[in-house]
Amino acid sequence: MSKRKFLYENADMSIRIVLIEDDTTIREGIAYLINSAQGYSIVGQYSSFDDARSHLVKDNPDVVLLDIELPGINGLAAIPLIKKLLPQVYVIMLTVYDNEQTIFKALSNGASGYLTKNTDSSKIMEAIKEVMEGGGPMSAGIARLVIKSFQKNINTPLSKRETEVLEGISEGKSRSKIAKELFVDLETVKTHIKNIYNKLNVNSKEEALKVARETKLI
Repeated sequence: MSKRKFLYENADMSIRIVLIEDDTTIREGIAYLINSAQGYSIVGQYSSFDDARSHLVKDNPDVVLLDIELPGINGLAAIPLIKKLLPQVYVIMLTVYDNEQTIFKALSNGASGYLTKNTDSSKIMEAIKEVMEGGGPMSAGIARLVIKSFQKNINTPLSKRETEVLEGISEGKSRSKIAKELFVDLETVKTHIKNIYNKLNVNSKEEALKVARETKLI
């Protein structure tokens, strides 16, 4: 009998949850709400993956609620490490980050769901139950981004990295912030922007964004 089926056939057993979040107020607030709900139990609370790492196997959670911006090993890098320790565990991201690159990195690394921190507490509980039943819960805004990504022009002249740079520009990010998020230097970002302008036959950021949106490149 699977763990999931066993849980739902035994009403006295709660879904075991580990919460990894560095903000104490947020962590304790979420933990309180989850522990107050019947059928859910926080079995571990940690401010970083580094703190949680040696306890996870003993905690034996069904679900890990994981922030991205953590001290030490960040949430994205922690996902495959968690899955290696606990192959059957479900990881739900609970974060402020809602850009496509971060979402897809999390999902490709093994996350089963993706919620933003402004998600209502009842929705978080529903998401935990949904993931235990085999679903892939996402906040409404995240789901729209995922759908939008599948509607992009597959014949884009831009490389993947050029597209990421252009998306960063469309979100109002500075060149230095884009460089930091993509783990490249500023000169590399400037080179990508120059290539974008050449490929789209434009001379400014505004023109590039206009063409990109009209042709569904972003």
